Amino acid sequence: MEDIEDFPVAAADSEITEPLIQIPSELPVLPLRDIVIYPFMIVPLFVSRDRSIKAVEEALVENRMILLVSQKDVNKEEPEQDDLYQMGTVAIIMRMLKLPDGRIRILIQGLSRCVVDSVNGKGDYVKATVTPISEPLAPENSLEVEALVRNVRGSMERAASLGKNISPEVLAIIANLDDAGRLADLSASNLELKVEDAQRILDISDPVRRLRRVNELLNKEIDVLTVQQEINTQARADIDRSQREYFLRQQLKAIQAELGEGNELYEEIELYRNKILKAKMPENAEEESLRQLKKLERMHPDTAETATLRNWLDIMTDLPWSEASKDNLNLKKAEKILDEDHYGLERVKERIVESLAVRKLREKPKGSILCLVGPPGVGKTSLGRSVARALNRKFMRLSLGGLHDEAEIRGHRRTYVGAMPGRLIQAIQQAGTNNPLIMLDEIDKVGADFRGDPSSALLEVLDPEQNSSFRDNYLGVTFDLSNVMFMTTANMLDTIQPALRDRMEVISLSGYTEEEKGEIAKRHLIPKQIEENGLEKADVKFDKRAIAGIVSEYTQEAGLRQLEREIGKVCRKVARSKAELEGDFKPIRVTVENLKTFLRAPKVFSEGALKKDQIGIVTGLAWTAVGGDILFIEALMTKGKGKLQLTGQLGEVMQESAQAAFSYAKSRAAELGIADETLENYDIHIHLPEGAIPKDGPSAGITMATAMVSVLARRPVRKDVAMTGEITLRGNVLPIGGVKEKLLAARRAKLKTVILPEPNRRDLEDMPQEVLDDLTFIFVENVRQVFEVALREPVALKSTSKEKAAKVG
Repeated sequence: MEDIEDFPVAAADSEITEPLIQIPSELPVLPLRDIVIYPFMIVPLFVSRDRSIKAVEEALVENRMILLVSQKDVNKEEPEQDDLYQMGTVAIIMRMLKLPDGRIRILIQGLSRCVVDSVNGKGDYVKATVTPISEPLAPENSLEVEALVRNVRGSMERAASLGKNISPEVLAIIANLDDAGRLADLSASNLELKVEDAQRILDISDPVRRLRRVNELLNKEIDVLTVQQEINTQARADIDRSQREYFLRQQLKAIQAELGEGNELYEEIELYRNKILKAKMPENAEEESLRQLKKLERMHPDTAETATLRNWLDIMTDLPWSEASKDNLNLKKAEKILDEDHYGLERVKERIVESLAVRKLREKPKGSILCLVGPPGVGKTSLGRSVARALNRKFMRLSLGGLHDEAEIRGHRRTYVGAMPGRLIQAIQQAGTNNPLIMLDEIDKVGADFRGDPSSALLEVLDPEQNSSFRDNYLGVTFDLSNVMFMTTANMLDTIQPALRDRMEVISLSGYTEEEKGEIAKRHLIPKQIEENGLEKADVKFDKRAIAGIVSEYTQEAGLRQLEREIGKVCRKVARSKAELEGDFKPIRVTVENLKTFLRAPKVFSEGALKKDQIGIVTGLAWTAVGGDILFIEALMTKGKGKLQLTGQLGEVMQESAQAAFSYAKSRAAELGIADETLENYDIHIHLPEGAIPKDGPSAGITMATAMVSVLARRPVRKDVAMTGEITLRGNVLPIGGVKEKLLAARRAKLKTVILPEPNRRDLEDMPQEVLDDLTFIFVENVRQVFEVALREPVALKSTSKEKAAKVG
């Protein structure tokens, strides 16, 4: 087997003519790999295989002729007839040199094409029976042949000019070669063709057809060389441009050194350039940054605009364009973290875990923005912090309370002195990742004035369809906020712009029951205050009854802030005692009995249920911003002309409810047992105590109606019944809101029965079990049902002294 190692392609000797030697019918075979030898080519070959070496030796002994045939499979070590091509070249061995490593080097010249009839692989070397092919002459004075010859010559020169490795000697021979067949063979041998293509040319015995095929291959090669040269030219141009910039920067560096400016600016520019490239910004942001950097490069370092531009570049390069934290999508772990941080709030936790589940199934979901609505201190902000911890995201809180300037959201334009990005971009910059959880706190307290409406700016931020291209005025380029998880908090929904409210999914957080407050104090508040006041866990113990006493007698709130402050007071007194006594300090146990020594007299007078049934006094239920409360509605009948008087700082809606209730009572006077002369000769005065507190809303409608009927019909009201519901002129009872807060207030006041509108029955599904156990619920559709439950039988008027005297007389 023959091996080729870096052989140079030799030119055909122009003086060699058609061989006159008689070619024998059987010749030793030298299989070739990766090369095809044409007639009249002179080529050096290295032979390394034993059988191939013996074939060469046999040829040298006989007549120096050997058959050169290319292999189809270059990896075949012992080729047989099927592994060799049918057309080969008979060559004569001109020289032979034995090398020290056992190989031999031979110089051969092709003589003639021949067909391989059969191959005999037995013996020490491969032999083959061949039939030489006499090449026909090309037709003389043929225009086609002349044109092909000229085309091939020109194409070879063109290929050489495009960088093809063709020696000048070969080009000189081609220029003087008129024989079509030899020109085709010589050109093909210098085109570095694949073995298959080169063999196809060898298979063509007709010189004109062969030259035509070579011309086609040459044209294809020139096309490839042209594209290659264009690529090289472009690459060279880029290199030249880089070198030019390098030399210019070096010159600029030298000029700055001469001017005494040094290389500080140059080093700063390079530092910014490296930061911009490392930040992996979007294409438009990177282009703008590099453009501004070139502008900075041309500026004098002492100009005022330079400082502004530096600040802009610092923020642009510091923003986490491509930095993101990896979400924790382990639902059980997230649920465990939420349970650790917050007691209760099952509905909120369930919704958050659902969001995580969607995020686990879909890489980048367009989820809704959660808005947590509830009274102060119920844990809205801390819940957002827990969600961030469960998600393994950075938590950033933006307080929007009292915000008036739209630029706080969108940023200031760089033309203003002291301009800065909006709070959102600043939060993302501080977080260091492009997917933090941003809590927009107190979104219901955003204002609006001549500087713009921040609520309108938030419309884009909180819309998943738009915030992927949020444009901050200071940056001047878009920033993708779609990776950010937004949560908002509010105490009430009424003041939130309707379009903004529509973009959020509202989750209501009601107040806690006394039992829930006690459990939260035990699990979270007491350990926190013990640690914050420098105490050990064993230094102070709180009895369960003491915790309940703090909740009921020292706090009156829906949340937990005041409760935490009261526990903190106890812990501070214990800390003082420990600091004063030092080694003599003994652990303190807080009980109901010694609670007053820590917190003094109780602060809260809990308004309890009425002591007895009375005419004209009804227990109502109210919703407040800090939870629920009970209120007593008092009605009194005085001499007059049938008018209605309302006091207690009532709002318009509440006054209209009272008017509706009064009209209903007058229209049903006979059914309700009210005398006509009573309505004509007496005025009704309705008063709600605690007159300094404004009151409004329709939910006291049935309560005021009950108070009116009670005083007009002289029917006492049950002391253990509370009620809430809106009334219509026809006496229908409509649903109301804030049911949980109102029921918690009723339970706190030790009431037994609560009258609710029938449509509010569904609100009991989310109610704590202890509330359901302690209260009896009566659902009504008409106010007549309320009177049947809440009012006793009529009480007769007591006779006056004059009437008694008349009877005696």
